[in-house]
Amino acid sequence: MEREELAGWLRLTLTRGVGNEAARKLLGAFGLPDAVFSQSSAALRQVVSQAQTTQLRVEPTELAALLETTWTWLQATGTGSTQRDIVVLGDAQYPSALLTLEDPPLMLYLLGAGQASQLTGSLVNSLAVVGSRNPTPQGAANARNFSKALGQAGLTVVSGLALGVDGAAHEGALDSLTPGSTRLATVAVVGTGLDRVYPKHHFELAHRIAQNGLLISEYPLGTPPLPANFPKRNRLIAGLAQGTLVIEAALRSGSLITARLSAEQGKEVFAIPGSIHSTQSHGCHSLIKQGAKLVESAQDVLEEMKIVIQAEFGGAVVPVPTPDDTALNTTDSDQVLLDALGFDPVGLDALQARCSLETAALQAQLMTLELQGQVARLPGGLFQRLAPS
Repeated sequence: MEREELAGWLRLTLTRGVGNEAARKLLGAFGLPDAVFSQSSAALRQVVSQAQTTQLRVEPTELAALLETTWTWLQATGTGSTQRDIVVLGDAQYPSALLTLEDPPLMLYLLGAGQASQLTGSLVNSLAVVGSRNPTPQGAANARNFSKALGQAGLTVVSGLALGVDGAAHEGALDSLTPGSTRLATVAVVGTGLDRVYPKHHFELAHRIAQNGLLISEYPLGTPPLPANFPKRNRLIAGLAQGTLVIEAALRSGSLITARLSAEQGKEVFAIPGSIHSTQSHGCHSLIKQGAKLVESAQDVLEEMKIVIQAEFGGAVVPVPTPDDTALNTTDSDQVLLDALGFDPVGLDALQARCSLETAALQAQLMTLELQGQVARLPGGLFQRLAPS
């Protein structure tokens, strides 16, 4: 993209009062942004309102600075294995999966190992993996293990780089890569400009994704993490992937937005069930009641999506660990306590009533199991047994 063309697209996105819908009407009527801005007021008025026409005649004050920043950012491409690119609506490289959205972005900023030309091909076998920002330890483990298994089957995992399930999903997808692999392991759709990482906790993860996957944003460089941006970016997560897997979600979780958008696009929605006592499972249970596919393994997802496992992976998927898959090195007394725990979060008093242990002995045994990674301590004084990883 030439600097002058970039200036036209940035100006169109910056023009106050002209959103994506009006911009698409203008592009449909006149062609590229340069042609839009060369029109007379009378011609513009045939397509958009008088107020929008007035704004289109004024160059945004922030355009020059943003153009310089964006052009400099683009010129830094080619350093190492990380590439930078911008694709615009109408480009041959624009992801075809997004063209069916009611509100496709005008511009997409890309940062990562894959170029725009590789994106559409990588998304043929892809799955969005989303869920709670505050998952239980088992939920985070499920996100990572499922994503690793799906990645080993050749799928690209799409998520939103948020804390919790999103981050674990990206980690699992990266874990699935074999040495020397050039496969696009994961795509992170973010709600900020690509010159920022949010949350900051995921700075290192974002760097790893840039080396072995792709970060995508519809927002200009410098865009901060505004709350309204994140629900909006969910439509891109749903649009890019061929289906959506919800790991854990409360009833008001933003992950349910992604699942709903995926279903509205005629794509498969999957959900992992959990405890009826856990609020983090209620969203998944609601999805299952509405027709989402209940899944217990990555193989369930692959069979439903009719994914043919790539030869690179030996025609088999490494299963997500379950309690029956791995022998636990536990004593008889530990096993009694684990059986009493079950896999639902439980408080100390309720657990003590189940196993009839003295408080001090129970706490000591729980501490031992926690150090072994078989039990997790949850907020609110709860404990949860973990499946082996």
